[in-house]
Amino acid sequence: MAAVGGAAGTRRLAVVGQPVAHSLSPVLQGAAARALGLDWAYERREVAPGALRPFVAGLDAAWLGLSVTAPLKGEAAALASALDERATLTGAANTLLLGARVRGWNTDVGGIVRAFADAGLGSVRTGAIVGAGATAQSALVALAELGAERVAVALRSPHKAEALVALGERLGVLVAPQGLEVPLPPVDAAVSTLPAAAPVAPAFDAPPPLLLDADYARANGSRYRGAVPAGQLLDGREMLLQQAVLQARIFALGEVEAPLPEEARVVRAMRAALEASAGLEES
Repeated sequence: MAAVGGAAGTRRLAVVGQPVAHSLSPVLQGAAARALGLDWAYERREVAPGALRPFVAGLDAAWLGLSVTAPLKGEAAALASALDERATLTGAANTLLLGARVRGWNTDVGGIVRAFADAGLGSVRTGAIVGAGATAQSALVALAELGAERVAVALRSPHKAEALVALGERLGVLVAPQGLEVPLPPVDAAVSTLPAAAPVAPAFDAPPPLLLDADYARANGSRYRGAVPAGQLLDGREMLLQQAVLQARIFALGEVEAPLPEEARVVRAMRAALEASAGLEES
């Protein structure tokens, strides 16, 4: 199997952002490359805000693509000459495919959808989001794709809800902002996007059937343990894995919809690598 673009020799990839020292992307994409028999060299590159465009301009033809993490996802979307619909909606791209033109995707949305689907949840009518950062935009698109008509959003600063309300209008979803101190109403599914440094988490009138804590740096010590039964709490590493599978499709095939060859086997290899790295943390 040849990597997209057909270039001979080792193809280079990296995760970029600030910080990236503990990123698990090399673990996941390295496992995918081995399972697929691809000659990929995947590394971490710390790139400061505002520096993504010159960084990309300085890469040679050996470079295949980039995984993009905070705080560069908006810059990545602005840099790409073509974006998928999810990146267009959120204004954030976490995957760049390099070449004659730079193409961008948002695989965070699909990662959330696939994580819920793997847990047996294929549709919702109501949802909740905790936090209002870049991941909250992806969470809202994901809940909309699952069929949500109304989404409660708990956040500390009310003005940060404006972008989510506007996005909800584009998606046909009623977004209902509320303070973090107010218990969230009963919903079909919830996504927490609070970072590890956030000191609080909201309460629920009733624990949601499934809550995805996207903060996979705290996957083994989620702030929601005790508040949400263990069987209803989705490990953030599941979202990380699922979005990485979609990235691997892009890097290997040049598109996100087509499955990888023997994809189930590739996903098992990626999951095993992730589990073996359980002591690592992503910043």
